[in-house]
Amino acid sequence: MDFAYSAKVEGLRTQVQAFMDAQIVPRIKEWKKEVEMAQFPVSFMEELKSLARQQGLWNLFLPALKTEEPGTPLTNLEYAPLAEIMGRVSWASEVFNCNAPDTGNMELLHMFSSPAQYEQWLAPLLNGEIRSAFAMTEPKTASSDASNIQTRITREGDHYIISGRKWWITNAAHPDCRLLIVMGKTNPEADTYHQQSMVLVPIDSAGVTVIRNLTVMNHHHPEGHCEIDFDRVKVPISNLLGEEGSGFALAQARLGPGRIHHCMRSIGAAELALELMTRRSQERETFGKHLHEHGTVSEWISRSRIEIEQARLLVLKTAWLIDERGAKAARKEISMIKALIPVLHTTVLDRAIQAFGAMGVSPDTPLADHWTWGRALRFADGPDEVHHRSVAKIEIKESEQYASVLDDYLTPHD
Repeated sequence: MDFAYSAKVEGLRTQVQAFMDAQIVPRIKEWKKEVEMAQFPVSFMEELKSLARQQGLWNLFLPALKTEEPGTPLTNLEYAPLAEIMGRVSWASEVFNCNAPDTGNMELLHMFSSPAQYEQWLAPLLNGEIRSAFAMTEPKTASSDASNIQTRITREGDHYIISGRKWWITNAAHPDCRLLIVMGKTNPEADTYHQQSMVLVPIDSAGVTVIRNLTVMNHHHPEGHCEIDFDRVKVPISNLLGEEGSGFALAQARLGPGRIHHCMRSIGAAELALELMTRRSQERETFGKHLHEHGTVSEWISRSRIEIEQARLLVLKTAWLIDERGAKAARKEISMIKALIPVLHTTVLDRAIQAFGAMGVSPDTPLADHWTWGRALRFADGPDEVHHRSVAKIEIKESEQYASVLDDYLTPHD
């Protein structure tokens, strides 16, 4: 495994970083001001998107992107360091049309959409003309086990009727959101992994009601993490994505690369926090010393650097495995990074907040917002405990092949 960035990736990293420094970071204050005044999308977003597309920094996450489609096809390993740079500013990825959950939805549509679905939904998503959401999690079930999902998708003639309630549906409050990819049960009598299907639901369909935009630890997100009611929502059977009963398989195809994106953005946030903490420690004095001259703070800096480097390497390894062998072969590593990275994210952010003192929890730094989202990521795409369970199950299964050899290490007293 060689994780050295190619000349192509180094060039893109330089481009993305330069774009961030020149076009996005100077607008952070303006973005906050407009969002606080309920101006969303912000007035300059389309300008930035147009500029990014002109510079070839567009749809960077789709390995199978065709020549005639807008964007630059990159492998997961090639895209990972770009996602890290974007993660330094919470809203930056949308500028490059690389924002979740649209990335995962575009991946699904790219792999499984019919020609009609492509024209209606994927083409405008690839062009950044609309936004979308992925509706899986439910308030009344433990949705970390997707077999628990109870939303019903029932066929009646040439239509599906959808009834159920979803929540934490990211992007659903975005004014440009037009599409919901909804996961629910089409056949409760089938085996566990073939009960679920996915259907494409226009958000303005009769019976779709956005109940509320949930705050995240009391933080408001303008794009929304919404609770949505589906009351006998009617869509044509042509809105089925893939085949009936393929919902689990589609979800797995979507989540592998998506977790790479989430994790690398988290590493970007942690990297920024470390940089800010290091700078703060050189400027602030307490008890006659700069902060970095106190042993505790210098250890925070050291531990943060070590942990970020370790985490980045594991994510890059996982991206490489997905590229080389597919998401199924990388399932242990995918669970490992999902369990590890959000904890790293919040740990480094917590140290940086402590170094800044009261300023760290104020809106004068990006630390509180990054910490809050990092804490939420310990549930997004499944809670930590589910991923630890998955890793342990694979480890236990793999241990069977060397069990007899290990017995030879044991020398009980006769």
